[in-house]
Amino acid sequence: MRVLGISAFYHDSAATLIEDGRIVAAAQEERFTRKKHDARFPTSAITFCLERAGIDLSQVDFVAFYDKPFLKFERLLETYVAFAPRGFESFRMAMPLWLREKLFQKDLLRREFKTFAPDFDWQNRLLFAEHHQSHAASAFFPSPFDEALVLTMDGVGEWATTSVAIGRGNTLEVVKEIHFPHSLGLLYSAFTYYTGFKVNSGEYKVMGLAPYGTPRYADLIREKLMDLKDDGSFRLDQSYFNYCTGLTMTNRRFDEVFGGPPRRADEPLTQRHMDLAASVQAVTEDIVLRITRSLARETGIKSLCLAGGVALNCVANGKVLRDKSFERIWVQPAAGDAGGSLGAALCAYHLFQNKPRQASNTTDTMVGSYLGPDFAQSDIEARLTKAGARFKVLRESETIASGAQDLANGKALGWFQGRMEFGPRALGARSILGDARSPAMQKTLNLKVKYRESFRPFAPAVLAEDVSDWFEIEGESPYMLMVADVVKRRRRAMTDPETALFGIDKLNVTRSEIPAVTHVDYSARIQTVHKDTNPRFHALISSFKAMTGCPVVVNTSFNVRGEPIVGTPEDAFRCFMGTEIESLAVGDCYLRKEDQDPALKQDYKSGFELD
Repeated sequence: MRVLGISAFYHDSAATLIEDGRIVAAAQEERFTRKKHDARFPTSAITFCLERAGIDLSQVDFVAFYDKPFLKFERLLETYVAFAPRGFESFRMAMPLWLREKLFQKDLLRREFKTFAPDFDWQNRLLFAEHHQSHAASAFFPSPFDEALVLTMDGVGEWATTSVAIGRGNTLEVVKEIHFPHSLGLLYSAFTYYTGFKVNSGEYKVMGLAPYGTPRYADLIREKLMDLKDDGSFRLDQSYFNYCTGLTMTNRRFDEVFGGPPRRADEPLTQRHMDLAASVQAVTEDIVLRITRSLARETGIKSLCLAGGVALNCVANGKVLRDKSFERIWVQPAAGDAGGSLGAALCAYHLFQNKPRQASNTTDTMVGSYLGPDFAQSDIEARLTKAGARFKVLRESETIASGAQDLANGKALGWFQGRMEFGPRALGARSILGDARSPAMQKTLNLKVKYRESFRPFAPAVLAEDVSDWFEIEGESPYMLMVADVVKRRRRAMTDPETALFGIDKLNVTRSEIPAVTHVDYSARIQTVHKDTNPRFHALISSFKAMTGCPVVVNTSFNVRGEPIVGTPEDAFRCFMGTEIESLAVGDCYLRKEDQDPALKQDYKSGFELD
C-alpha cells in the first residue's frame, strides 16, 4: 500500500511517500523552488517522491493532508467572534483568503492533484488528519519504541497548541490538549518578534542568543504573561498579545512591561535583547520540564517522543534528556510542519487502514533522515560542466582524503553527498564543514560564508563512537536535536577578565579544545555521525581524526542566510562561487576555489531575502 502525505499552505510545504509503512522519499518544496519556507502546494516535492518510487499518482492508494482545514477555519472565526470588535479590519482583509485557502481547501487540493492524475478517486482517497495528530504520528511511528508518550508542542494547529498522546504498536491516542490562544510556541514567537527577528524562522536565533544574556525577565514573564501550573499547563494573558486579531505578535501593554517597543531588524542587538532571549528560553525550559516530569509520574511510561516546532528547541530537549524523567527520548528530525506530511501518511496507513507496525526497539526508521534526491556521478559531472565549474574526478578514497586534509588545513569545505536531508538540519549530506579546533572558524563561517549574525553558534559533528569522550551526553543525537556541554577535561579555564565580559564580547574567548563549536556557556548542539546511515561522512571525519587526533568537525547547512539548503549540484556550485568556501566535494568531483573562472564569482550575499 502506498500513501502520499502532504503539508502545505502555511509554511514549509513538503511531501512524503510511504510504501507498506516504509518511508520511500520525503522533501520540502523550498529545496526545489529556492524560496525559503515555501508554503505553496508542493508540486516539485510530490514529483520527486513519485519519480523516486518509479510510479505515477494513479498507483498511490491514498493521499493524506496534514491538517483539517475546516476545523482551522472554525478556530479563526471563533477567535474573531470572541475578541470582537477588536481586529475587525484585519478580519475583513483576511476573510477572502480564508474562504479560498481554508473553507474550500479540499477543492483546491483536488484541482492541484488533477494535474497529476485527472481520474484519481478523490472522494474516497483524499484523507485529512488533524494537525497535532500528524505531528504525533511523525514522532511515534518512526521511533524505535513499541510504547511511548508523545508530546507535541507548536504555535497552533486547528485548536491544539500542546498535546499529549500515548502510542502503542500501531495505535495512537490523544489524551490531553492545551488549546489556542494559549501556546508555548506563540509565546516564544512573540519574543522572537519583539527582539527583532522573523516569526517562524528566527526562533532558533533567539535560542542561540540566549546564552549571552541572563534571564532577568523570567519572573516577569511568569507573573505578567501567564498562569503557570505545577504540571506545566498554562494560560496566557491575551491583553499583552496581538496575534489573535492583529498583524503583530505583541502590543503596547507588552512594550510597557518589557521596557520599550519591539526592536527593528536593522537596530543593533543590546544586552537587553540578550536578556529577553535568555528569559523566554528559561521559561520555555521550565514549562517543558514541568510537563515532562508530570507526565512521567502520571503515566509511568518510560519512553518519550517529541514533535512540533518547539521540539526543535534542542536546548530544552537536552534539559529533558538530562532530567531522566524518561529513560529514552526520540525527536522527529523534521519536527516542524514539513514533518506533518510524513505524519499524515503514517496516520492514513496505521490509524485509518489499521496496518501493523514493527518497532525495532534499537533504531528508528528514518534512515538517518536522508530521504531526499541524490545524483549519479555522471549526472553531477554533466551538471557541473554545464555550469562552468572546473573540477577533478577522484576515487572515493581520494575525495575523503582531500576533504580531510583541507579541513585540517583550516579550509571551509562544501560537502554535497548522497541523498538530501529531510528537515531543517544539514546532517552531512548538504553541509559546509570546518575545523572545530580553529578559534577563528566560528566567526569566519558566520561572516564570510554564511553572511549572518556573528553570535550564531555552529554544531559539532562527532563520530558516534567518540561522543562521550568530548561531550557530556549519554546515547546518540543523530539529528542535531540535543544540546550538551563539552566535557570538563576538554574545556579551558576562563581568566577573571574573560569571566567579567558581557554580551557579544564573550564570543571571541576560546573555551575548549574545539572552540568553533563550543557556545559561550560551554554547550554544543551535537550530531553523532553513524557509519550505517552515512558511511561517507563517517569516513571523512575518521580520516580527519587520523590526521589531527580530533573526531569533531564543524557542520553547518550548505546555504547562505535567507537561502534554502542547496538541492542540486548547480545550487552547490553557485553557493561555492558566491561565498568564501575554499573547497567543494560534489560526489567525487572535487573543486578548489583558486581553479575556478573568476568571472563566475557571484554577489551571493544579497541574493536572498534575509530570514
